Amino acid sequence: MSGTEECPEDTVPPATITLRVALLSGEATTVVVDHDSTVQRLRSKVQKELGIHELITASGQLLKGTHTLQDIGLQNGDTVTATVRYATLVSGRLCRAFALLRGDGSVVSWGEKVACGQYSTVAPAKLEGVQRIRCSSGAFAAVLSDDSVVTWGDTACGADSTSVMSQLHNVHDMSASAFAFAAIRHDGSVVTWGDRRFGGDSSSVQEQLVDVKHIAASGRAFAAIRGDGAVAAWGSEDCGGDCSEVKGLLQNVTQVHHTYSAFAAIRSDGSVVTWGDKHGGGDSSTVQAQLQDVRKVHGSSYAFAAIRGDGTVVTWGSADSGGDSSSVQDKLRNIKEIRATDTAFAALRGDGTVVTWGGRHGFGRGGNSLAVQAQLRDVQKLSASDGAFAAILGDGTVVTWGDEDYGGDCQVVQDQLYDARDIQGSNSAFAVIRGDGGVVTWGDRQVGGDSSPVQDQLQDVHCTSLRISKFSAKHEAGDS
Repeated sequence: MSGTEECPEDTVPPATITLRVALLSGEATTVVVDHDSTVQRLRSKVQKELGIHELITASGQLLKGTHTLQDIGLQNGDTVTATVRYATLVSGRLCRAFALLRGDGSVVSWGEKVACGQYSTVAPAKLEGVQRIRCSSGAFAAVLSDDSVVTWGDTACGADSTSVMSQLHNVHDMSASAFAFAAIRHDGSVVTWGDRRFGGDSSSVQEQLVDVKHIAASGRAFAAIRGDGAVAAWGSEDCGGDCSEVKGLLQNVTQVHHTYSAFAAIRSDGSVVTWGDKHGGGDSSTVQAQLQDVRKVHGSSYAFAAIRGDGTVVTWGSADSGGDSSSVQDKLRNIKEIRATDTAFAALRGDGTVVTWGGRHGFGRGGNSLAVQAQLRDVQKLSASDGAFAAILGDGTVVTWGDEDYGGDCQVVQDQLYDARDIQGSNSAFAVIRGDGGVVTWGDRQVGGDSSPVQDQLQDVHCTSLRISKFSAKHEAGDS
């Protein structure tokens, strides 16, 4: 021996590493990535190839951000746990299209392309790793896994975000009025774009938009809840964009809800503060004494309905929009959930039955459910378009009522409406996701009621078969 120890050469890290990806069920597979990959690249790869949602390390750390795998200490052979996301439908009473966020983070959209402006497209490759989607009346905005934002649809409705694209990073969530969007970033700041008349310009309150936790939107304005419980509003003053008259009351706010032209804020003590169009729900003075222990508020276009802690309901606003519930007040007990069309409300009771009211002169827009009342038993979920209601029953079938032009008649697809798991209304159509991952649509064909152009993409939307094929094949290979 020479009497000297040989020093090992510097270890060269491998070009790739193999990670074990395990489901909560215990099934597992492997994925090979570059050693210098970012967390973002890994997440996008497994979402697309394996149909899973999030990844969690053995220490419980959610994998997110732009760090490299080396930075966070992931090494060859490590195990990460995968969570599964079920597909979700995105639309709303003002929206004239649907978007579907599939289980693998990809997106399918259909419906009316342009109502007012020009159609702005987005490359399919950019719509991967999508975390959440929000909609205006004719545009969509998606937060990607790297917390950036992609927009598409009608440019007049907020699809053109080029003027603020450099600011749309580290985005946590978004909200939309009819023609504008507002994004909350992780630092609590807010970025807005779209039609300035509909809240697309927040410069007048920019200094107030700090530590923002949540944003609600009426048809033409926004209201932001800050971490200190105060509220800042902007947009059309006639639709709630000016809350100066009640500023002193907007303290300890925990929730904000809206009609088309007004806002209602719930404070931590269960009381309610309203502002905006006095004829559209912005004036609650006639029922203020009853607005105690309020847990949730729902809005039609021009009226509110509040659910109290004891399961009773208080309504106010335009009587033609459901602001007068006196005709059914004795039935409004043990209410669990409420949905609204343009002018009517439907309340789901604890026993699975439904109570409806509103609609001009008591008819239309779903306010009268007499024709289907005998079928409305064991209701599990309610949804609404702007003029009709739809209910999923305990046996997976669907019952509809209201204006036929708004999806109130589903007879043409009734034989396809089985094992319904989720339902969403657009302005005048409905879409259902079944247990087998198929999607069924009906209503106004131009506004999403006809999904035939994308029907091949609306199969196995939860990506169940993809996960089974990937995880089962690897599992079998490992057993052999």
